Formats: sequence, C-alpha cells, structure tokens
Amino acid sequence: MRFYNELIYPWLVSSLGDPPPIKEVRERIVPSAQGTVLEIGVGPGANFIHYDPTTVSKVYALEPNPGMVRLAKQQRQQTELNIEFLDLPGERIPLEDATVDTVVSTFTLCTIPGVVDAIRGIRRVLKPDGKFIFFEHGLAPAPRMQRWQRWSEPIPHWLFEGCHVTRDIPSLITSGGFQIDQIEMAYLAPFPKSWTYCFWGNATTRPQ
Repeated sequence: MRFYNELIYPWLVSSLGDPPPIKEVRERIVPSAQGTVLEIGVGPGANFIHYDPTTVSKVYALEPNPGMVRLAKQQRQQTELNIEFLDLPGERIPLEDATVDTVVSTFTLCTIPGVVDAIRGIRRVLKPDGKFIFFEHGLAPAPRMQRWQRWSEPIPHWLFEGCHVTRDIPSLITSGGFQIDQIEMAYLAPFPKSWTYCFWGNATTRPQ
C-alpha cells in the first residue's frame, strides 16, 4: 500500500492534471489568500502558482505524503513564494493558536480520516479575523445522485487515497465553528458525475 500511496497515487494525480473547470475555480478563489497562509493537503502543489506573492508573506504547506511533497517541491520552483513544508497529517496541525491569516483546503476535507478534528484545528490556528478558503468534493443534493455516490464511493476511496464523495462539506464546516460567508456549488464534470459535485467559497470563525 505504501508503494501505491507514495509512488502510484502521486503519479496518477499528476497525470490527471488540473482540468479547466477545476483550474478556473482555483484561479478565482486562491488569489484572495493573504498574509501567513496554511494550506492543508497541498498534494502536488497545484495551488502554488495561484497565490499572489505580493499579498502572501508565507505559505505553510501541510502534506503527509512524501510522493506528493516531491511533486510540490518541483512546483514551488515556478513561484516566488516563501514555502515551508509540514509533513504531519491534517488532523495534527503543528502551529500555534491564532497564527495564520488564511487557511486553504482544496480536495482535502474529503480525504482526511479525522475531518472533524481537522476543521477544529483549522479554526484553532486561524486568527480571529482570518479566512478559510475551501474547494471540496461532497454530497450532491439530489437523492438519486446520492444513491449513486454511496454505491460508487469505494472506487474513489481506493483510487484517491481515502476520498469520500458523500461528505456534507457545508455542514462539517459550520459544525466546526465557522460561518460560511460565500459558497458556490456545481457538478464540474459530466463523468463520473457522482464524483464531481463540489463546493467552493470562504468562511470565517464564529465567536466562541
């Protein structure tokens, strides 16, 4: 399994590239990050080129998969960003409380086993006026499509290192102490449609 996770899976993600509908969303949401940024689940570093180096002072790049880190370090060479890699899982963010201005998560909350703990950790490290930018797979609204998602979920779960396409992303975010300030949602590909329902937007922390 380690061979697949660290070699085959990074190669698979890199080979799939960044299809236009997904790239277009990245281009819209990632540039709004500013200050000190934590990106969880960096993967091959697809977001790096979309950060604005004039408004982002540093990016903490959290990624536990060594194969992904190798790809992300290659991607880093295309930017002027100050990037520091962190190799712990997303549930265990190794930063102090209220130390980052922006947290970015793209296609990560669907894969983290302890997603509730991860969202709590995001809230913990964000400054009170910080912003959480998200772009995630999730549960579709139509009951018929939900049935297809539940039936087929074992396939993306195996292929994409634990991906869940049936998580209710907005509910998870709000349950974790956030209020969603902006959100959009859509199917981003016609096939397999059940795997491509996505949510993207930003959220801020609710007072405790």
